[in-house]
Amino acid sequence: MEDCKVHIIDLNFLGAPNGIAAFLLDTPEGPILVETGPHSTLPTLEKGINKAGYKKEDIQHVFISHIHLDHAGAAWCFAEHGAKIYLHPFGYRHMNDPSKLLASAKMIYQDKMDFLWGTLKPIPDNQLVTVEHEETITIGSCLFKAHHTPGHAKHHIAWQMEDIIFTGDVAGVCINDGPVIPPCPPPDINVEDWLNSIDILASLKDVHTYYLTHLGKVTSIEAHLTKLRKSINEYAEFVKPYFDQNKSVQDMLPEFRVFVQNYLTTHGMPKEDAIAYEAANPSDMSATGLMRYWSKKSMQ
Repeated sequence: MEDCKVHIIDLNFLGAPNGIAAFLLDTPEGPILVETGPHSTLPTLEKGINKAGYKKEDIQHVFISHIHLDHAGAAWCFAEHGAKIYLHPFGYRHMNDPSKLLASAKMIYQDKMDFLWGTLKPIPDNQLVTVEHEETITIGSCLFKAHHTPGHAKHHIAWQMEDIIFTGDVAGVCINDGPVIPPCPPPDINVEDWLNSIDILASLKDVHTYYLTHLGKVTSIEAHLTKLRKSINEYAEFVKPYFDQNKSVQDMLPEFRVFVQNYLTTHGMPKEDAIAYEAANPSDMSATGLMRYWSKKSMQ
């Protein structure tokens, strides 16, 4: 890491700080990008790239943790300039042909789709590099190791480079040393898988720093993971009685929103970070994802 500087680029999602980040690695082999954020924040990402002394076209290697739009929505923009995109095998078909992913997102966000996320375009198959669990990718002097870490998404990778990990969403959301909470959007939330993935992270004793897409640098790893385990379980257990009573997401949502705000406040969230936490982890999406989790679990 001595010859590689990590730039945290705050994408100012929805015009507010601390919601979504991308990471630019300044290496002897040229710039490497980890996460792209959504297409809608591309101008802000480009400004961050320029500030680090590069142009968008200079980036020929892009690592994404998973294919959700807040993490990989702008990946195609770099592929248009020849970049290779490194990702989980389960994410390949949606990046190669994003029509279903785009249609699904439009159904959820409707007329807000362009404003929130922008659009998606196909990435040619020869520019998509699928990476297996614990497989390594070497770019010059930089070695990236993939850790398949499902729970938030089936197609999730935490990328390790020496003693740091770019965690995507597997290590949760934590803004300005505030509460650590789980982003739980549909359709893939699986609490058991997520806890197992946290165990994978905890087992990596040579890792000393996390870079969270939502948002920033974490060095107190053991304490962070303890808080995350607790919040995942408490979020899931809050939702379960509503599922057991056959209530809809809409029935539950007002009380879930109150639960989330109380959880954040009692666990030390400054009031000024409330917008950032909601942008990074919308309560409506987590309510929907956790209800779907319990529904799937009931059919097992």
